[in-house]
Amino acid sequence: MRAYLDFEKPVADLEAKVEELRAMAGNGVAIGEELTRLQVKSAKALADLYANLSPWQKTQVARHPQRPHLSDYVRELIEDFTPLAGDRKFSNDDAIIGGIGTFRGRSVMVIGQEKGSDTPTRLKHNFGMARPEGYRKAVRLMEMAERFKLPVISLVDTAGAFPGIDAEERGQAEAIARSTDAALALHVPNIAVVIGEGGSGGAVAIASCNRVLMLEHSIYTVASPEASASILWRDSSRAQDAATNMKITAQDLLKFGIIDAIITEPPGGAHSDPSAAIQATAKAIESALKDLSTLSGEAVRNARAEKFLNMGRKI
Repeated sequence: MRAYLDFEKPVADLEAKVEELRAMAGNGVAIGEELTRLQVKSAKALADLYANLSPWQKTQVARHPQRPHLSDYVRELIEDFTPLAGDRKFSNDDAIIGGIGTFRGRSVMVIGQEKGSDTPTRLKHNFGMARPEGYRKAVRLMEMAERFKLPVISLVDTAGAFPGIDAEERGQAEAIARSTDAALALHVPNIAVVIGEGGSGGAVAIASCNRVLMLEHSIYTVASPEASASILWRDSSRAQDAATNMKITAQDLLKFGIIDAIITEPPGGAHSDPSAAIQATAKAIESALKDLSTLSGEAVRNARAEKFLNMGRKI
């Protein structure tokens, strides 16, 4: 059953009426014309609503519990996926999942954050918030991709790196910096897609790529709106103001040159039709990899460096 966000209530009411009419039709009541009218009205209301989402509403959509996660993308897009665990220094971190598989006939390395889809899996994956060993695992996998000349696909979905004391004790900032450096140093193409939340250095650590793509209703930000509101105004209830002022939407970030392309989501967001959203993402990744496939390793690395060095110069 679909979970509705607060701002989706008008659409939820219409769709509830549609379901009532469908039940009546199943009992032999002739209401075909009324059912069609309500379906059209509901679809239009949904399209109009999602065409004008505020940054805070996009934040809510990006966090929707039914939005497809990393595991969904891997299951649908990556054949023969072999997960690789551990950082070879301390332990394995389930917040970051990575491994080798085949994408559209090409061997690739996949790295990304997994939030989990229910209470047990969210606890297992720490809600997608990685500790240092998660980023050190990412570095290990990127170095393996470099060794075997495998393109890297990063699927970003995290509120940020885990801010706990244990993570800080084991060098969280250093691990994030080394992961970012490893991504920038690769001589193989790397593609990042923000599929939900792209939060702070926890996202940048695996998203410093040749191409950075975002789903239409995802967000990419230096800090969560709640954290930013607490820092700026010492009032986390002003998260909506922070979301608006920080320019965290895909549309704003494309305009500023922070990302390279926006992937259109199905009407009602990726959670309304996960398979369609995943296939649209696959098409965008395939196109980006094709564009980069003709470049030499040094050209790939130089193009990535130039991309990041030029950010902010032409605003």
